[in-house]
Amino acid sequence: MLTLSILLFPILAALLVLAVGGKQAKQIAFLGALVELGLSGYAFFNFVPDATSQFSFDYPWIFAGSIRFSAGIDGVSLLLVVLTGLLTPLIILSAFRHTYERPAVFYSLILFMQAALMGVFTARDAFLFYLYFEAALIPIYFLAASWGGENRIAVTFKFFLYTIFGSLFMLVALVYLYFKTATPAGLHSSAIVDFYNLNLSSTEQTWIFWAFFVAFAIKMPVFPFHTWQPDTYVESPTPATMLLAGIMLKMGVYGVIRLLLPIVPEGVNLWGTTAIVLSVIGIVYGAIIAIRQRDIKRLIAYSSFSHVGLMAAGVFSQTSYGIQGALVQMLAHGINVVGMFFVADIITSRTNTRLLDQMGGITRYTPKLTVYFMILLLGTVALPLTNGFVGEFLLLAGVFEHNNILGAVAGLTIIFGAVYMLRLFQKTMFGKTTDFTTGFNDVSGSESWVFIPLCIMVFWIGLVPNSFLKLTEPAVANLLQFIK
Repeated sequence: MLTLSILLFPILAALLVLAVGGKQAKQIAFLGALVELGLSGYAFFNFVPDATSQFSFDYPWIFAGSIRFSAGIDGVSLLLVVLTGLLTPLIILSAFRHTYERPAVFYSLILFMQAALMGVFTARDAFLFYLYFEAALIPIYFLAASWGGENRIAVTFKFFLYTIFGSLFMLVALVYLYFKTATPAGLHSSAIVDFYNLNLSSTEQTWIFWAFFVAFAIKMPVFPFHTWQPDTYVESPTPATMLLAGIMLKMGVYGVIRLLLPIVPEGVNLWGTTAIVLSVIGIVYGAIIAIRQRDIKRLIAYSSFSHVGLMAAGVFSQTSYGIQGALVQMLAHGINVVGMFFVADIITSRTNTRLLDQMGGITRYTPKLTVYFMILLLGTVALPLTNGFVGEFLLLAGVFEHNNILGAVAGLTIIFGAVYMLRLFQKTMFGKTTDFTTGFNDVSGSESWVFIPLCIMVFWIGLVPNSFLKLTEPAVANLLQFIK
């Protein structure tokens, strides 16, 4: 029943926020998110490292089609459940420093978003997965469209079209797979594990591969399906940007691991290298654009695009290193990118500018912000003993095992990442102060409470990676049996 509680509690908390409303909305939302964090933490510390689905439930849902409301947590989904539980209260707490119109609606949408994300990461029925996959789009659309920047309507409409368009391909593939199954009673099954056992032809696997790939590549995003991402990240309010970059893009990577690889292994063998090439192009392209950016928020957006390219490449390598690296890196990247966007939000709100050329000298006023910023930056550039190093090392090992040349090009992410991140730190924190940065105030108590858990996680994952890797290894090994 733990998984059911994890799915239902954010919805109940969101409804309570809407019912109470007013100035108390954010406090109730924060407390609700803390309870959800407690549930996620319980799952983490009581998880038995094996390949089974734990804390599961399974109820009839659509009787006529034998479709079930079934969910559970295994080694593939555990870290993402923990990530969603950890980041949501921090994202809500980071929003306390701003005043939003209709706060009850704003904070309830964040909680509804959390519920949908938890559903994606725990669903064991393909159509339940699709339902949550689409449901996650609704709260983030309204958050961006209602509280975003000047161009929010056009940008969010483009984002909505992209994701709906891609998801339709996935739906067609899921319906086709559903009708290919047959239970002993002559009924069809939508259980994801039953899709793994289908005997599909090479032609079927090819078109199903591309149907899934387009849907997940848009969500991650992977080059050339990324054009919605930078504008959406920039125009959205910072909490929505954190949800998008910190958690939502992981739905795409997770979908590849959960559905695409084990269902169409021959399709992956035929087209996986093409997917890796597109991912590696995204790594280099995103990094080069990030290096040339003058806008702090857009720079972090392109850096996120570059990093997710490495995750995608590692997953499509079909190696244990690559898949485990992706799972750990999704956790690490979510922590780092939320922290970096919070740093950007603090700087832009205090200086009233996003342009790096108008910043400088902030470090002389902000010893605490400087330390937090540097820790998160070092994690982002994958310095050894930080969280980013573990995932990137495994991902690069997986890509190298698949193809040496692609691995070498993907390895450029380490150099490029150091260039654009250190440039960001230099432009904002060092040099002479400007009219925008003179008298810059250091972080407050509530702001520190957002940074402290993130910085702890940077070192926990970096110093004791086996506390996370041991939880994912059996499930990944089991998954690889369907792939190879």
